[in-house]
Amino acid sequence: MSVVFSVIFAVFLFSLLIFVHELGHFVAAKLFGVQVNEFAMFMGPAIAKWKRGETQYSIRTIPIGGYCAMEGEDQDTDNPRSFQKAKWWKRLIILVAGSFMNFVAGVLIVAVVLAFQPGYATTQVTEIESWSSVQDGDGLREGDVILQFDGQTMHIYEDFSLATMLLPDGNYDILVQRNGEKVLLRDVPMVRKAVDDGNGNKQMLYGLRFGYQETTAASVPGRILPTAFNYVRSVFLSLRMLFTGQAGLQDMTGPVGIVQIMSEGASAAETTGGAILNMLYFGGFIAINLAVMNLLPIPALDGGRVFALVLITGIESITKRKINPKYEGYIHGAGMILLLAFMAFIMLKDIFTIFKG
Repeated sequence: MSVVFSVIFAVFLFSLLIFVHELGHFVAAKLFGVQVNEFAMFMGPAIAKWKRGETQYSIRTIPIGGYCAMEGEDQDTDNPRSFQKAKWWKRLIILVAGSFMNFVAGVLIVAVVLAFQPGYATTQVTEIESWSSVQDGDGLREGDVILQFDGQTMHIYEDFSLATMLLPDGNYDILVQRNGEKVLLRDVPMVRKAVDDGNGNKQMLYGLRFGYQETTAASVPGRILPTAFNYVRSVFLSLRMLFTGQAGLQDMTGPVGIVQIMSEGASAAETTGGAILNMLYFGGFIAINLAVMNLLPIPALDGGRVFALVLITGIESITKRKINPKYEGYIHGAGMILLLAFMAFIMLKDIFTIFKG
């Protein structure tokens, strides 16, 4: 697959995810009779716009984000079909509908990717290197199927990989299935060793090899949701790394960097089909990433609006006084300015990194 085509495909996929997110808000608003003034793809000045019924549709110049502008979303109005006049639970559903649609899109993409993968790793230990610490004492044995690691349920191999990614060497409890029975192994020593990968590079490994199974029509359904929730886990892991200082701004990326990563993943594949699968795999992760990140309680994001809705509804029910929605609008407006500035910074960083490289 050519670099140009892979970039176009990545941009298209990213734009589609934005469209799906805003479509969730749009459909939910229409379903509950809330007036939608504009449904826009991207931000900035309009390239094209047209009106059908009460709603103006537009495509804008800056390929970041988009919006579903509802009547009375950030201001008080007498319109009985305004967002603020809808019951609180309807507003809540409208706000979370975008993230829900992104999650659904991510699950569907994951299903496609898993269906076309030739095979997958399992959580069954098939080989243990002689130097590995995991077999010391009453440790792991070949044939064990890992069910839990350090209290975390292991549905798929990626769960184990993610759970051990940043853990320090030490002793951990592991629940396994051995000879048809569940066995709890306590204080299993998990110590990495630097191993040459054959190309002169060192990898820190536990000395474990896991089983491999070919993909069948029967194996795909049971792996879809576990894979999707593994993505959710990885998002929270990334957030934890940011808050604990294990990752910084230099490790963050925006739309430009995402397109670059997807393009590199496509270029690494040997076939066009493999390139598309690599990009879809990353696209599924981005879709679920957007679903989770948009629900964080940050002003201007859906999660920030949900937090404000719950808080204001609670205050109004106690005080019996209506709070003017313009004050909430000021907060979200300031949040949007800061968010756009941050995204612009990340975008410039990504562009600089690409040209520097």
